[in-house]
Amino acid sequence: MPLSALIRRGLLSLLLAVAVTMTPAAPPLAQSADNARYAAIVVDAESGEVLFARHADSRRYPASITKVMTLYLAFEALAEGKIKLDDVITVSPRAASQPPSKLGLAAGQTITVDDAMRATAVRSANDMAMALAEHIGGSQDRFAAQMTLKARELGMTQTRYVNPNGLPDARQLTSARDLAILARAVMRDYPQYYRYFGLHDWAYNGREYRNTNGLLRGGEGYDGMKTGYTNASGYNLAASAVRDGRRIITIVLGGRSTASRNAHVAALMDTGFEVERARARGETIQVAQTFFESRGFGIGPDNSGPVEYAAVADDEDGETGAGSSAPPPASGYVTYAALPAAPAPVPPARVTPPPSERAAVERPADVTAILNGGTTTAPPARPRPPARPPAREAAREPAGRWSVQVGAFRDETIARDWLTEVNRRFRSQFTSAERTVQNASGWYRSRFTGMTEQGAQAACAALSERRVTCMIVRPE
Repeated sequence: MPLSALIRRGLLSLLLAVAVTMTPAAPPLAQSADNARYAAIVVDAESGEVLFARHADSRRYPASITKVMTLYLAFEALAEGKIKLDDVITVSPRAASQPPSKLGLAAGQTITVDDAMRATAVRSANDMAMALAEHIGGSQDRFAAQMTLKARELGMTQTRYVNPNGLPDARQLTSARDLAILARAVMRDYPQYYRYFGLHDWAYNGREYRNTNGLLRGGEGYDGMKTGYTNASGYNLAASAVRDGRRIITIVLGGRSTASRNAHVAALMDTGFEVERARARGETIQVAQTFFESRGFGIGPDNSGPVEYAAVADDEDGETGAGSSAPPPASGYVTYAALPAAPAPVPPARVTPPPSERAAVERPADVTAILNGGTTTAPPARPRPPARPPAREAAREPAGRWSVQVGAFRDETIARDWLTEVNRRFRSQFTSAERTVQNASGWYRSRFTGMTEQGAQAACAALSERRVTCMIVRPE
């Protein structure tokens, strides 16, 4: 071969090699630039540190991950003695009429609370989630209001619920960050019940049901939590895993298929544990986000554009064939504008409890150890707060001009409902106060006004003790 030909071939090979090395890695399928539904967050469960976030504060449809909150309220009712595991629920016509995925009990049939929770966690049964909601709250609407109020109490600022199972409703919204807050709250507050989210299967009436979360069966330390799917949401997954004594929570919303979503969650989880191992070796990784981005995560333009909203026939992870990655038929579907990004400030470096808990620097016992060491034990006792003035003493003080703000919402109805709920729970702290909802640039501030400085401080301390967010407002 002539020398000139060899030179030309060598130059061509060099150019090809350069082109290959300069081509950026393709983003994972779940977060491709044209996917308007995608959002993700990776969180250290113990510290709350956000290791990775992408569109974490953008509002998304939760689909069946809604059932995590439904079960959280069920756990709360159990812990408070309002219900028992062996209580018998009679299935209502409304519960029986819920579309698949469902257990399929007819109206008038009965099931225990324990089995209803298992069906909700394992089968993702829409009918059993509704049955639990009606049993605990009396009706779907009352229970959904309780869900929204609990979300506010936990610090989930972008979340609103209107039903207990995640069936399509354009008003039911959340964010990846909010779901991470909820996942940590379940582990922190009710570790004795967390096992429901890790059940691989469940037998009922002679039939075996397998958990919709396929990662549970693959090992790698996965032990919870919940899947979800509608056409509007895409394929969602909240997952938790433990490796080397560390626990990581990963939320992915808007996956294009069950397989691609699971693979993306696994890749994010692997990268998160890689960060943890590197730090354990003494390597300095102050900003984990950059580590993830070096692996190709979080690269690409912001997502935008319209999304289709699914009919109620869409099913959890395609259990009945409705959840394939192929687009659904045009009939029966409505197009909604893409959900607006949350008006939140720069995302914090941690997923934290409400501000009242942060102020107290509450750090519960090792979450990983609690969940791995004995899930049937009661949660550890919380440290007692510092002494505060008695509530009655604050109430006897003369009226003043100070206020206590307990929330700020975009929805006036939610603001008033939350104000009423706080007053119901802390009536003795606000006997001399006036309840007001103030509109400031579209934000409705729930406030107790006409208090003295000492009374406001005592009231806010009482709320903080019960993990309710509050803020003392000086006279204007």
